[in-house]
Amino acid sequence: MSKLIIVFGLALTLVCSVAFAAEEISVGSINDLTGATSDVGKDAALGVRECVTYINDNGGINGKKIKLHLFDYGYRVPEAITIYKRFRDQDKIKLLLQWGTGDTEALSPTVNKDKMVTISDSMSGHLCDPAKTPYNFVYSTDYSTGARGCLTGWYENVWKKSDKWKAAREAGKKPKLVCFYMFASPYASAPIKAIKDQAKLLGIEIARDQDVSLTALDAKSQVLAAKEEGANVVWHGNTAMSVATAIKDSYALKFDADNITNLWGLDKNLVRMAGKAAENTLVPAPCAFLEDNFPYMDKVREYCKKVNPGVPMDKRDIHTVQGWLKVSLGAAGLKIADKKGNLDGPTLKAALESLRDWYPFDTKDALGVPGPYTITDKDHRPTPVVSLYTIKDGKIIPFAKINMKEQFPEQWPKWLGW
Repeated sequence: MSKLIIVFGLALTLVCSVAFAAEEISVGSINDLTGATSDVGKDAALGVRECVTYINDNGGINGKKIKLHLFDYGYRVPEAITIYKRFRDQDKIKLLLQWGTGDTEALSPTVNKDKMVTISDSMSGHLCDPAKTPYNFVYSTDYSTGARGCLTGWYENVWKKSDKWKAAREAGKKPKLVCFYMFASPYASAPIKAIKDQAKLLGIEIARDQDVSLTALDAKSQVLAAKEEGANVVWHGNTAMSVATAIKDSYALKFDADNITNLWGLDKNLVRMAGKAAENTLVPAPCAFLEDNFPYMDKVREYCKKVNPGVPMDKRDIHTVQGWLKVSLGAAGLKIADKKGNLDGPTLKAALESLRDWYPFDTKDALGVPGPYTITDKDHRPTPVVSLYTIKDGKIIPFAKINMKEQFPEQWPKWLGW
């Protein structure tokens, strides 16, 4: 009798285990924790895990838990490809969360062939045209739109209005743009064509590009070259550590051009590392900063402390919030697809393409996103709105919002896929 009870108990345990497993949805996350962009990647990865924990604590995906598989690939494309194959073949993931432009673009043909929906921290405009990359999605204003908007915001609000450039304006001088970025990096170079096109549209001259490494500790030669050409504004295409190096060297060498940067170039680390040199730098931010008060930001801060209590809050940054934004978009698609009774790639893709005027967690202004998202099967750019922040007296504050679709209605359709 006792043996029968034991056998029955083991069988019941096995059945329960299988049933529980069936209630899980596997999601794979490829992150940079040790590579060239780990200065921003580690914070983003923390945010991904914390948001998944929050969702699981609050009903999951229609009652199903997310099982997160999070791996470091050290910013190495071959490693990302290997990890993806494990996710697909062994872990049977339903959704892939990726990190860099190089690995996301390299894997794009594969995930599209596999019909694996992918949401990446690379907001490369090249990934936004579903006619070419149907299973790739981005979770915020794409790099090219952000670069165009940042340059436009600088031109309209700084060049045309500030006392700093008054004499140059009155002398009839045209402003000049120079781009600082790592030439060999797909991420850093992704929006360069777009920002130069925008410069021509605005009547801004273009100086020679300057090759600055993602891990640069010295950029003096590049600064001196840009200074000699008389550039008025510098676009920084790298991450915060490298951008801080270039900005500090510019300050030391009295190169007084204004600084604008991509979304990974300005955060609290830039303020700490560059100090006064970073004042007035502009950035197109995908969401609010961690200290800002928008819906769900209290949950972000709460789960920072709950899931990763060993990481001091003063070491956490906007990239945590970006992790939440990425996961919340994926979760929105998973919930719709699950209600339709199918979590395969085509159903999840259609679910994300059905989002209209969407905010994270279906709450207006949640996480401080620039505006509501609309994604279609013709255009995966979630929003044309560029939300600009700047640094004033050592604090990161809002600067302006620009709706690029409204301001450039004829060009907007043509910019898809840049």
